[in-house]
Amino acid sequence: MSRLIKKPLVAIVGRPNVGKSTLFNKLCGKRVSIVEDTPGVTRDRLYEDVEWTGHIFTIIDTGGIEPQKDDVIQKHMHAQAQLAIDTADVIMFIVDAREGITTVDDDVAQMLRQSKKPIILVANKAETETQRMNAVEFYKFNLGEPVAISGEQGLGIGDLLDIIVEKFERNFEEDYDSGILKIAVVGKPNAGKSSLVNRILKEERSIVSDIAGTTRDAIDTPFTYNDKKYMIIDTAGIRRKSRIDDDTIERYSVIRSLAAVRRADVTFVVIDAEEGMTEQDVKIAGYVHNEGKPSVLVINKWDLVEKDTHTMAKFRKKLRSDLIFMDYAPSMFISALTGQRIPKLMELADYVVKQAAFRISTGVLNDVLIEAISATEPPSKNGRRLKIMYATQAATNPPTFILFVNDTELTHFSYTRYLENYFRKSFNLDGTPIRILYRQRDKEGHDGR
Repeated sequence: MSRLIKKPLVAIVGRPNVGKSTLFNKLCGKRVSIVEDTPGVTRDRLYEDVEWTGHIFTIIDTGGIEPQKDDVIQKHMHAQAQLAIDTADVIMFIVDAREGITTVDDDVAQMLRQSKKPIILVANKAETETQRMNAVEFYKFNLGEPVAISGEQGLGIGDLLDIIVEKFERNFEEDYDSGILKIAVVGKPNAGKSSLVNRILKEERSIVSDIAGTTRDAIDTPFTYNDKKYMIIDTAGIRRKSRIDDDTIERYSVIRSLAAVRRADVTFVVIDAEEGMTEQDVKIAGYVHNEGKPSVLVINKWDLVEKDTHTMAKFRKKLRSDLIFMDYAPSMFISALTGQRIPKLMELADYVVKQAAFRISTGVLNDVLIEAISATEPPSKNGRRLKIMYATQAATNPPTFILFVNDTELTHFSYTRYLENYFRKSFNLDGTPIRILYRQRDKEGHDGR
């Protein structure tokens, strides 16, 4: 059994109109959710990564919970929130300090107590001293001390973040079987994901249909391929939000699909060769990239494309252009229907996972860093030049390097990109993302922690 460091998940839950989306936006530092006074506006769940005092975690925003309501939309919003609770490591239960306790709050509190998860009780909209004092009534829920804040005005947000990170275990790790490689298959509806899974499994484990979005849930299937153990995660197709606003079940499926990427070791991003690259393909690939997952771009239905000697080269050029942020990912042109190139696809999966586990000694890393700096000087700003003292590898999966510098304000994304490419070429790191982080050192040579 091995250990895997993961980002904690923090779910924001509560009844409608208690200010969950406003708080989500404040914690994330940008306007992500639609914020209106109408209850139930946030009908799908949103993820966003947040950094606080060196901790990186993911916040999940949910639709409001009304356990006693029977309408279809509310049922699926409840299902989304329940999924958030099931997958979260810490739960923020938001209540309204102005309105006080409601029967729905009571129902939600009972639901959360059954979860056995760490819970932070947050009394939102506590702008005045009286409202902050009134928050003590929420002690009734037996969920700990209420934290009085105002998401709209930003009051108490720093204290809330401190409490959140205190809930994380010192070494936030999970057990996993290093002998089983987990593959998530993601992409738009009807790109042939389930057909690909069935071809790999050599049996009809997933429903295959011409109707887009047939696979509603992520389905985990263990299997053995060439005497090696795998777990394949077949997911629902990820549609644009404008296409799913009238289908709450589809929103629920999107949650499962995005969650599947997080727990996979490698991701197959399936693209429909007949339709070609689309904006949604780029968004899905971007999510996989942001999660730091090694991946393979799987161009499916290649048997149905009219081809000449330049067709594949043109398609690869389009991939490189549209997915420039993911130029490390290899592509494979396959047919799930006929089985064309499926064995090579599995070989690629093993290869990119191996690449993501790359580790280099500090000495060799710094030798290459010196070469990179000698070839192209770091940027300067206002007469001051960025100085990079040395580097160390902080993590694998993906390979993550920390560069100690004189001033992090002098860093620039273009030079970071240059270093990524230099490291990738020097260490033959195709198939996996690379992360470069900067840490500032003071005049006495200490880092900024």
